[in-house]
Amino acid sequence: MSDAVGSIPTQPTKNNHLNSELQMIIKPPHQFSQYSFPKLFLAGSIEMGKAENWQKRIEDEVGNTQAIILNPRRDDWDSSWKQEISNPQFKNQVEWELQALEEANQIVMYFQPGTQSPITLLELGLFKDNNLVVCCPEGFWRKGNVDIVCEKYGINQVDTLDELVDVAVVWSRLFKA
Repeated sequence: MSDAVGSIPTQPTKNNHLNSELQMIIKPPHQFSQYSFPKLFLAGSIEMGKAENWQKRIEDEVGNTQAIILNPRRDDWDSSWKQEISNPQFKNQVEWELQALEEANQIVMYFQPGTQSPITLLELGLFKDNNLVVCCPEGFWRKGNVDIVCEKYGINQVDTLDELVDVAVVWSRLFKA
């Protein structure tokens, strides 16, 4: 499938940039609830311009799967949008992310060193009881807090982004197309 910029098909379709393998990637503002496929949410550092596009790496590595990747990194994000409830674009983004997190069968969460990631910290607390795997490498400014929350609530952790990518790949293989 395309990366959900145009219309969304009723079934996963061929994704030409992934060697014609089946893959469905959905980004805001596109809807996803109508699909019964398992859903993987990519939570973590974005901070447009600061964080690497680690979500794209997972999309590329996952490949042929009957699962849906929910990627909150919006292609048409406008940094001039006021981050207020009265702003319909901003409100839609936040509501999309919350719904995606609620519907996800698996959440992978990445705290990139050099970023602040306040929304990801919030999401860690909100979704601590979901199927969540966290990667918070050395150098993230609140690594200690993240480690303590993960320990207290029994959240699985990995040490590197490579390991988090592996978690997403292994999970998605459960749903090979």
